[in-house]
Amino acid sequence: GRGVPAWHFHAGFATGPGTRPMDLRLLAWGRTMARRRHDLPPLWLFTDSVRLPDPRPAAARLPIGMAGVVLRHDSHPDRVAIGRDLGRICRVRRLALVVAGDVRLAAALGAGVHLRGGRWPGVLRRKGIVTSSAHAPADLRRARRNGAMLAFLSPAFATASHPGEPALGACRWARLAVRAPLPVAALGGIDGDSVRRLPRRCGGAGAIGALA
Repeated sequence: GRGVPAWHFHAGFATGPGTRPMDLRLLAWGRTMARRRHDLPPLWLFTDSVRLPDPRPAAARLPIGMAGVVLRHDSHPDRVAIGRDLGRICRVRRLALVVAGDVRLAAALGAGVHLRGGRWPGVLRRKGIVTSSAHAPADLRRARRNGAMLAFLSPAFATASHPGEPALGACRWARLAVRAPLPVAALGGIDGDSVRRLPRRCGGAGAIGALA
């Protein structure tokens, strides 16, 4: 009806343009992981202004209490409005929300912060959930020093976000993760098949397409 947003959701099911089934094998993996740990969710939807211009329908379909959202959408003109909507969705569905590289927006949304390479974006700090991206051991160490609870080590596998760039692969990803000073999640080329190539030590999984 009039005034109903495209990401409208009801009773755990979202409708909107372009919606399609999520990767059921990845969701099943997430359920198994959720039974092992209870501090942070095992599944994380990463927003992407190119691959996922409007992340709200996908967020509204994430499994209740078992997932998180990393808001990126850097320089997107509607980033604040999208963030507010994601904040409401996350509260209703008991999802975690972290904002990449913007402590002020995170505070306004009541969200956590996602660091890049383990670095805070400025002098401001915020309590709550802190996650980080990481591409090398130095990033993992820096993330730990700066209070990150979880680092997304990427790219685990070949990814459409960075076509043609080399990936870590399962073996190298595992070697870096086992030496990391904090819990490590996988990002890059993650779906229900690739995530099962990673070790049990994997602390979570971030994705775009498989959760969108």
